[in-house]
Amino acid sequence: MSTLLHSWRAAIRIARRDAWRFKGRSFLVLTMIAVPVMGVSAMDLTIRSASLTSAQELDRDLGAAAARITDPRYAGEPVLQTPDAEDYRPEKEDSEDGSNAVPDAPTDPKKSVPAGATFLTDTSGSARLRTTEGLLNTEIRELKAGDPLARGIMTLKSGRFPARAGEAAATTHFLETSGLKVGSKLTARGLNADYRIVGSYELPSELNTDQVNVLPGALLSPLDEALRAAGLGSDTPRTTLLVGTPGGFTWNMVKEANARGVVVLSRAVVLNPPADADVPLYQHKNWNGGWDPGSSTTASEQAILITIVGLAVLEICLLAGAAFAVGARRSRRQLGLVGANGGNRSHIRAIVLSGGLVIGIASAVTGTVIGIALTAALRPVLEDYLGQRFGGLSFRPLELLGIALVAVITGLLAALVPAITASRESVLASLTGRRGIRRSNRVLPSLGLAAVLLGAAIALYGALLSRTTLLVMGGSVIAELGFIAMTPALVGLFGKIGTWLPLSPRLALRDAVRNRGRTAPAVAAVLAAVAGTVAVSTYTASLDAQNRAEYVPKLPDGAVQLSVWEGAGRELPAIRNAVEKTLPVDVRAPVSSLAVGGPSCTGFDIAKGCGTYAVIVPKANKCPLDELGDKDVSEVFSAAEQRRLGKDWRCENDPFYGRGINQVLVGDAELLKVLGIDDPGATKALADGKIVSLYKPAIDAEGEIGITLAADAQKAEKEIASGKELTGEIKKFTAYEVPGDPRTYGISLVLTSATAEAAGFGAAPTGAYYTTSRLPSSDQKQRMDSELAKTGNDAWVQIEDGYSSRYGIVLLALTVFAGLVTIGAAGIATGLAQADAEADLKTLSSVGAPPRVRRTLSGFQCGVVAVMGVVLGSAAGMLPAVGLRLTERRELLDEYQQSWDAGWAEGSAPYVPIVIPWETMGALLIAVPLGAAVLAALVTRSHRTLGRRSVT
Repeated sequence: MSTLLHSWRAAIRIARRDAWRFKGRSFLVLTMIAVPVMGVSAMDLTIRSASLTSAQELDRDLGAAAARITDPRYAGEPVLQTPDAEDYRPEKEDSEDGSNAVPDAPTDPKKSVPAGATFLTDTSGSARLRTTEGLLNTEIRELKAGDPLARGIMTLKSGRFPARAGEAAATTHFLETSGLKVGSKLTARGLNADYRIVGSYELPSELNTDQVNVLPGALLSPLDEALRAAGLGSDTPRTTLLVGTPGGFTWNMVKEANARGVVVLSRAVVLNPPADADVPLYQHKNWNGGWDPGSSTTASEQAILITIVGLAVLEICLLAGAAFAVGARRSRRQLGLVGANGGNRSHIRAIVLSGGLVIGIASAVTGTVIGIALTAALRPVLEDYLGQRFGGLSFRPLELLGIALVAVITGLLAALVPAITASRESVLASLTGRRGIRRSNRVLPSLGLAAVLLGAAIALYGALLSRTTLLVMGGSVIAELGFIAMTPALVGLFGKIGTWLPLSPRLALRDAVRNRGRTAPAVAAVLAAVAGTVAVSTYTASLDAQNRAEYVPKLPDGAVQLSVWEGAGRELPAIRNAVEKTLPVDVRAPVSSLAVGGPSCTGFDIAKGCGTYAVIVPKANKCPLDELGDKDVSEVFSAAEQRRLGKDWRCENDPFYGRGINQVLVGDAELLKVLGIDDPGATKALADGKIVSLYKPAIDAEGEIGITLAADAQKAEKEIASGKELTGEIKKFTAYEVPGDPRTYGISLVLTSATAEAAGFGAAPTGAYYTTSRLPSSDQKQRMDSELAKTGNDAWVQIEDGYSSRYGIVLLALTVFAGLVTIGAAGIATGLAQADAEADLKTLSSVGAPPRVRRTLSGFQCGVVAVMGVVLGSAAGMLPAVGLRLTERRELLDEYQQSWDAGWAEGSAPYVPIVIPWETMGALLIAVPLGAAVLAALVTRSHRTLGRRSVT
């Protein structure tokens, strides 16, 4: 035991000395291992620090209060709740006919405050505040933030919290967005009052929130009164109570508050929850356990993650293994001296393995320290990116130790094969530099071929028969490992093409084949990286082609749709102007919606006495599938009848908007142009006062369309609630059906404003449609968003720019990654080749070879490794991609067949293509090897250097 310990101590000292002597090689290996460790350590620390504890979450929600009381609007009816207040419901059950329904009405939460407790009101609402550019819809929070009970909810950054009614504080994000600052005046649209910003703050868990803080009653109530006086609506603020009690808010106190109709979030209850038997909600007969989010990752996702990590470790081992082979090759004489002085093979293995151990430990320490330091240094940046402050740097020593241990194991695994190879070399060959005769290993390629066949069989079985993703992934990994095991033999096969090559590439290929011990690991590393890239690229390209085929445009190409919310009609001219002056608008088509009632009616508003309307679909034109009521479709129609009805013109579905009446728009002939309807008959029909129909079932036998004008708002509300058809005056319009099968884009009927007004309807402006002379650029869209923000209104703009691939950047990133790994692995192999081939290069120089031969040979050596790895990796990467696509195709076809057998299938069978990304393949097969060869040639010195004379 003592002898073994001393030998390992000596081996580690030798390895540490060699690592320090050959700093370049050591730094290369250390970087390869330390960079992943740094990234994973930083990610682990970031995730743990961003995950708040229950106590930290409560501090940010409750401040220093013991509880928060919320009114669920059950009109004071008793409530049942979970201890964390995430789920609650009224204790009274609704009857089946709805006669015993719990009313939607508020209650006074102050009645639930325990005697002797203090409380603060916390009211939230919204208002349009004036900024330097226009108006900004902002959250208003009325809370006495300077009170000790609210400490922790808001973090003061500068100035102070409001102390008087005319003062306000704002979040730093609001100040950045609005262009205001501490000391600026703040005004709200519709309210003739100014507020002075006296401080800035942030919400620790919502850094990107635009919020303004004022004292209770200082802004929302006066604003609501002003808006109502002007005939404008406003949102109803929500008020909760922050309660402070000396002994905390116990579970019994929570249940007493529940009996008064309020919900309570208690700090004491959340941190120390009661037993399930003491929670009345859990004992309720209708309690189903609530919503359980389950595990964040499925078994398939975990298997894929483990596979990716395993392949990444394997790739690092292959690349670092080649570098350790370089070190072992350059240390042949030293290792030979160890053997000449009585050292055995185990000592030589220990020296090389100690190199992996030393580099692994150094990589683990370096990567972990840098990862922690980067996280600490970039903490503000990370917090801004995540939108919340950390609860503190949360270290998990066992997790960090596990990550570091993986680095140490990776270093040892990388040095394992070079250690075995070095230990098998004779002492005489090590001292004289002779390589001797090496016989190729026939067992490993045979095992590799068997693994390839077995893995391919498993993957195809999983794709075609069992349709299990795990089998496809597992079989693909086995096949890829088999390819890696076969790499030395495959490198030998590549050597047979050297007969037809010129001198330099023939020498490079011969050198790669003769020295497979250094060539094979580099080729295998390139193989692994390229295989993963080809697999993901093929899968994403196939998925992209499928998504492109399934894409349904919402508008014609290049068209623009502008929509505003009800009640924003008076600001619509400014909104339209913002769009028209920033986009290359060609045809402009303002549109309105039908309105029932006075001029102020812009929609179905009972408070204003505004009615509504409904398009009448004749009974003969209604789809039988929509007339089943509560009956199940399979009870009325057989599967064959359902399939037949699915092709019936009455039951046709719009590919995006479904079946039935969609929008009824008030517009003119310009709208038809935007929609791509080039029909003179439709234009003439609008001019003649007809209604243009894009929805065939709405037209009755007389060629007319009926629309019910329901002017009685109260009656209409009851009919809608009961599911009955609207009753009222029926207006008839002569219809014109657009011939063919036009794309509706969610629009069913079009009529002019004159036609609508003649029938007794109003027209409420809702937006516009546009065509563009060219597709709007990104800069134009940004300028449009800026102009719309200045108006201070909520406008929705849809620009149809066609299908946009989400995978282009993914394919580019994968190609770049594979290229970097290929160049790195080929460069390592080239460095080892140059060390081994120094005698050959001297021989070439002595027989008259020009200096450029050194550059040319180095370039071809690098290119040969890159080409072999890319070709083999491309072949290996096709299997998982094709297998996964076949699995998805079978699953979708089975689902479609089941729907077909049940009569639910609509449209054609699913389209699941397998597409080869030729651009990515071309870059990998041609550009990357060529770039690697050129780079190696450029960085290689062409002149011969004098070497030390060998002693034999």
